[in-house]
Amino acid sequence: MPEPIISEIKKLSSIATDMDLDSNLRSNAIKSMGSIGTRDSLLALLELVANESLTINERKLALKQAERNIK
Repeated sequence: MPEPIISEIKKLSSIATDMDLDSNLRSNAIKSMGSIGTRDSLLALLELVANESLTINERKLALKQAERNIK
């Protein structure tokens, strides 16, 4: 996996879990992770699904994006 993609996934994951940011920004980060469509982005999305500090809607969105990557 190219380093720039891994770096981008880490940045998006950091944004998605930053509770000081607006929920719309966190949701957009989750959607962006889903659009990457790699194994690493799938694993990062599943970590978000398991993250209990996120809202239920954000966790559901992460699961939906992960499902899209599997299909």
